Amino acid sequence: MPRFFSQLVFGICVITAVLINTAQAGVSEQRAKELTYLLHQDCGACHGMTLKGGLGPPLLPQNLINMSVADISAVITYGRVGTPMPPWKAILTDNDIHWLSKTLKAESNE
Repeated sequence: MPRFFSQLVFGICVITAVLINTAQAGVSEQRAKELTYLLHQDCGACHGMTLKGGLGPPLLPQNLINMSVADISAVITYGRVGTPMPPWKAILTDNDIHWLSKTLKAESNE
């Protein structure tokens, strides 16, 4: 039961972070849903569906704690040379990237 409870609390925190970030990052509620899907499906293809890592590194709290929103945005925007991490700047807007970065950072602060 404690594991279920911690997963439930984590889920509520993620949903809260998504709603707060939606208002602050200038993306619509619909776009936030699309970006959440992208985060877990497209990013999850390399970083693991639960973002625990795979081809790409994990995007868990302990991995992002020392990265700022700007650092995360730069990685998403420009990718990482010499790795499979592509630049997303041709596909995502600056607002999208900022929203994703804030969402990842918010989840890492829980």
